[in-house]
Order: sequence, then C-alpha cells, then structure tokens
Amino acid sequence: MTEAEKLYTEIGSKIKEAVQSQLFGKPCFKINGKAFVCFFKDCMVFKLTDKMHKEALSLDGSELFDPSGKKRPMKEWVQVPFEYSSSWKKYAKAAFEYVNNG
Repeated sequence: MTEAEKLYTEIGSKIKEAVQSQLFGKPCFKINGKAFVCFFKDCMVFKLTDKMHKEALSLDGSELFDPSGKKRPMKEWVQVPFEYSSSWKKYAKAAFEYVNNG
C-alpha cells in the first residue's frame, strides 16, 4: 500500500458513517449508499461543487476524474494529486457534506 493510499484510507475511515466500498472498481467511501471520495492513481478524488470544486480544480495537476480514460470526465469529481495531500481532509469533508446534504 502506498503512502497516498494509506492517507486516503485514514481520512475516509475517520469520517463518521462513511462506509468503504467500490466505485468503477476503485476503492471509495460512501454515505447512505452514495460515493463522495475515491482513490485512483495515487490521487484522492472528491465529489465537489461550487467554490470547493473550483479551488480543487485550480491546483496544479488536478483534473476532472475520467475513470474510463476515454475523455469522458465526471463533471463534479476532481482528482487531486498526492502533492496536495495536506488539503485532502478538507476536500473529503466538503465532499461528504455535499453528498450527505445534497
């Protein structure tokens, strides 16, 4: 397990009511059956909206999540590289709140 994957698992595990699952064959955490974060290519991926979406997407190397690799990105999902892992917890909390209250 990479350092990035360990951190992803630690962050997700500390979110109350979050359940480990799969999203497109990738590890994810869900709330009420809906995914809010996942792990892909040593990046943490977040379902975000509004200000947090724009902020996460503005980070160098961040991009819209395209799990198929067929240039069909998921518009609400932002893939954030490990170099910004200090912000992963903040984005995970925002994603949780968005999915849980949305």
